[in-house]
Amino acid sequence: MSFLTVTNLSARLKGTGFPILRRVSLSVAAGQVHGLVGESGAGKSMIGKAVLGILPSSVEITEGRIELDGVDLLSLPLKERRRRIGATAALIPQDPLTALNPSRRIAPQVTDRLVDILGWARARANARALELLHEVQIPDPERVLRSYPHELSGGMRQRILIASAFAAEPKLIVADEPTTALDVTVQKQILKLIAEMQARHGTALLFVTHDLGVVSKVCQSLSVLYGGMVVEDTPVRDFFRAPAHAYSRALLAATPKYTDPMASLVPVPEAVIAGVQAELAAFDRGARHG
Repeated sequence: MSFLTVTNLSARLKGTGFPILRRVSLSVAAGQVHGLVGESGAGKSMIGKAVLGILPSSVEITEGRIELDGVDLLSLPLKERRRRIGATAALIPQDPLTALNPSRRIAPQVTDRLVDILGWARARANARALELLHEVQIPDPERVLRSYPHELSGGMRQRILIASAFAAEPKLIVADEPTTALDVTVQKQILKLIAEMQARHGTALLFVTHDLGVVSKVCQSLSVLYGGMVVEDTPVRDFFRAPAHAYSRALLAATPKYTDPMASLVPVPEAVIAGVQAELAAFDRGARHG
């Protein structure tokens, strides 16, 4: 059964009507990982932000449903929507340096959500923070909780964000390109940690990434996006065996082959881009007249 279901979700830029998301539909089963892939500007992060209710003020949702555990968030009053999202969902953001407040120590940045949203006593929240830092394999967690973000490495800061996301045992986590700002060696460690934490806690995970290699390792299903539209939604095994859409096939062909590091990079053919842009134009004409 799906814990997250997005149905015909559309969003646009206020004032211009420019489409950001075009009738996006996808689902994430409880305890499963669903990938969102596509080039920059495809709308991957916007879907995650729409689910978490943190879209930029310049973007408005025009239609669709976002159901968490069977409840349509968009039908709820704003206060109730925020309460439900805060109690059931969390975010692992892109950049650990900017996501953490540089003027505050680590401990309250891990525990504030537990205290302010879930009503935990501070002592219980502090104990949970210490437990979580052990779980994400941070050495000397007592010292780290007393530290400021600038005193820690990028990998340790990302581990803290992972710990914060799992702190309240959310049923859904949105991971928005969580390894973008890290070097390759640390990326591998963080991806392994996220996969282990997700499996251990049984959390549904919406994983935003550019990297099809990551998708092949951590996701059970994926949506391929272009221009805010889902062009393919499929189990991962089927995608890598026989992708259905021309754009999906082009993305796979453009992925560097680690077994042949001297091979030339293959760009997505202009004809494929023209074809998918024609699909977008046809969709927009239908939306205007629908």
